[in-house]
Amino acid sequence: MTEILLKQDFENVIKLIQDSRRRAYRAVNTELIDLYWNIGKYICKRVEEADWGKSIVKKLSEYIVKNNPEIKGFTTSNLWRMKQFYETYPNDKKLATLWRELSWSHNRTIFSRCKTPEEREFYLKLSVKEKYSVRELERQINTSVFERTILANKKLAPAMRELPSDTSYIFRDQYLFEFLDLPDRHNENDLRLALIANLKKFILELGRDFAFIGQEYRVQVGNKDFYIDLLFFNRNLQSLVAVDLKIDDFKPEYLGKMEFYLEALDRDVKKPQENPSIGILLCKGKDDEVVEYALSRSVSPTVVADYETKLIPKKLLQQKLHEFYELVKNSKSLNQ
Repeated sequence: MTEILLKQDFENVIKLIQDSRRRAYRAVNTELIDLYWNIGKYICKRVEEADWGKSIVKKLSEYIVKNNPEIKGFTTSNLWRMKQFYETYPNDKKLATLWRELSWSHNRTIFSRCKTPEEREFYLKLSVKEKYSVRELERQINTSVFERTILANKKLAPAMRELPSDTSYIFRDQYLFEFLDLPDRHNENDLRLALIANLKKFILELGRDFAFIGQEYRVQVGNKDFYIDLLFFNRNLQSLVAVDLKIDDFKPEYLGKMEFYLEALDRDVKKPQENPSIGILLCKGKDDEVVEYALSRSVSPTVVADYETKLIPKKLLQQKLHEFYELVKNSKSLNQ
């Protein structure tokens, strides 16, 4: 038997071991999360029925530590978190399958920092889908990915909604590049090179289903060459995604250039089994009403977003989302 065949056999055995360990970890983690939820339920009931307070929960923690010193994680503060965990999801069977897949640290981050059921569900689904580390999850919450994604989802152009795959919750209304060390005054080339230099963080901001294909990607039409700033492939949508970078505010004429790029990609680059190409116009700023007018009759699926190189205050985005909901609500009232 050759060394190559032996190595393949050995790798197969290693894979069996690793798969088994992953299943064992998931089973242990699920049992642990269920335990914390059940303890939280018990404490919640005793607080309601027997007037348990801080002193009794503290005594419970001390009793567990004294009688079971090998058991870790049952501090007074953690016991109160278990109660909060149960109170957050008392009878939510839909979300139970999600929070069982995540670690206690992931769950604790979500239920302690997210204020609404919609926001918690969003980050639970995102964490499971993207397999975020706790640090990556914290960044998503710190940078208001929920608000930025919901805003984008509400503003999708008609052409985006007609695509074969659902594009909901994939794109952002605003992208945050706080990891770039860019001066306030920079050009498009500076922005492109900085994003490429920080490609791992850039893809984390875009979403892990985005695979990088190239920068200044050349498409030839007639006897002329044209260059797309950045080209990605989205595995979930099965679509090429062209990104055009602008260091000024959105202008309607930018849309024509993007439509040209998408047509060239669909005719000459897209594979037969893939879905139509999608564009992201990434501008320094945008007037939402101008964007809405420009996209309303566009035949190409394009997202218009802006970017920031500094952390956006979460309250500002929450206010923007609230204002958008109010605008939609008032618009429906007028049309009735």
